[in-house]
Amino acid sequence: MTEWSVTEPTKLAPADPVTRLRIRVVNGTVNVVGTEESSARVEISEIDGPPLVVSQDGSTLTVGYEDLQWKSVLKWFDRKEYRRRAVVSVAVPAGADVEVGVVGAEAVVSGVRGRTEVRGVSGDTTLLGLSGPVRAESVSGNLEAQSVTGALRANSVTGDVTVIEGAGGSVRAETVSGDMVVDLDPAGLDGPPADIRLTSVSGEVAIRLPHPADARVEASTTSGSVSNAFEDLRVGGQWGTKTVTGTLGSGRGTLKATTVSGSIALLRRPEADEDTGAGPSSAPSATGKVL
Repeated sequence: MTEWSVTEPTKLAPADPVTRLRIRVVNGTVNVVGTEESSARVEISEIDGPPLVVSQDGSTLTVGYEDLQWKSVLKWFDRKEYRRRAVVSVAVPAGADVEVGVVGAEAVVSGVRGRTEVRGVSGDTTLLGLSGPVRAESVSGNLEAQSVTGALRANSVTGDVTVIEGAGGSVRAETVSGDMVVDLDPAGLDGPPADIRLTSVSGEVAIRLPHPADARVEASTTSGSVSNAFEDLRVGGQWGTKTVTGTLGSGRGTLKATTVSGSIALLRRPEADEDTGAGPSSAPSATGKVL
């Protein structure tokens, strides 16, 4: 095993091939980008506090603190006495598996085809162009996934979950009070049937479907409001629980959304010739407005 103890800004280029990347950082920023090279490059441009340990054991590259383990990342929200900060950028082979754990740090992962797993406490997480399976967990930071074609699993307590140009066959997201916005890309219609399952306690949920859409829809809220842009769907319930159900197209895909007190909005993405201003990356807000 090769190991470096980093106490000042530095660049490292481990020579051996990398198939797995593990990063654990408190405060600052983490950037991971997939490349077509077999080895990795590490740049630590800012560091304050205890040293970061960079090590390579076989094909596994690790960047992090010795006292911050993967299983304990989400328990660090009450460890404010730890004064440390680092800005870490890693170029990794696109086919590698990536694990990122951050506390108070922003994380951006892009261009990875392998498995991606991110755990965060209060920093925001951005996932761009990932084609492998993705799992993201957060306590209070927001989660945003754009052009992710792999199966996506997202869990948040108070942070919002946003999926832009979602083209994957499976999206499953859960929040307690965070809002959820899911905008499906029409380009994904030729792929596997969509399997969208969203659950929140008090967060608002907005889903924008391609036109024409192709899914069986079941959406319900116990005490929130519902809005529906599809004539083929039925809105039921006058008092208490409200539902939106029905089949769009041939019903190849599945859309299930459930909230307790949050509202639910089902929106129709304009056809290409109807889109007069909202670009392809525009997404609806949880209140139904286009961002």
